[in-house]
Amino acid sequence: MDTPTSKKLDIIIPAFRGHSQNFLMVLDGISEEDALKRIEGKTNHIIWMAGNFLDMRYALGALLGIEEEFEFKDLFFQGKSLDESLEYPSLQQLKDAFHKISPLVYKKLLEVSDEELDKAFPMGMNIDFFPETVLNFIGMCIGREDYLCGQIGLMRRILGYEGLKYEFDKDLKY
Repeated sequence: MDTPTSKKLDIIIPAFRGHSQNFLMVLDGISEEDALKRIEGKTNHIIWMAGNFLDMRYALGALLGIEEEFEFKDLFFQGKSLDESLEYPSLQQLKDAFHKISPLVYKKLLEVSDEELDKAFPMGMNIDFFPETVLNFIGMCIGREDYLCGQIGLMRRILGYEGLKYEFDKDLKY
């Protein structure tokens, strides 16, 4: 495993890499048609969930100084609500964006210093037990990714796909 500059990220680095694997595995085999299905008009569709996952990756990238813009930001920024009147990207377009941003963010996570992680990062939460720092925002993004992979996994099962198989790609280094 790669060693981060900051020991504070010892738990984040494997989580980030695990989420990269989970994201690809949970989308594996999902058809473009099924990726746009909602359950009884109550759920978000898989495209929306995958787009929100990517919004987290791009937010992490921006936080760490990466100037890549998420092509579909207007559809997903900060968990923007699903709007069925809009045209959403394909799963393949989202996977391509994933492979573009993820290695860049991973590299930055390995390089970020304790000082940078300790910097204030106002989120407007105003919760006394949650310091609004760069490190805690990274943790929030990781948590959101985990949540979204779980939601997509549930949608897989509801749509009749096999459950997630944990067959990790040892060559995926981010």
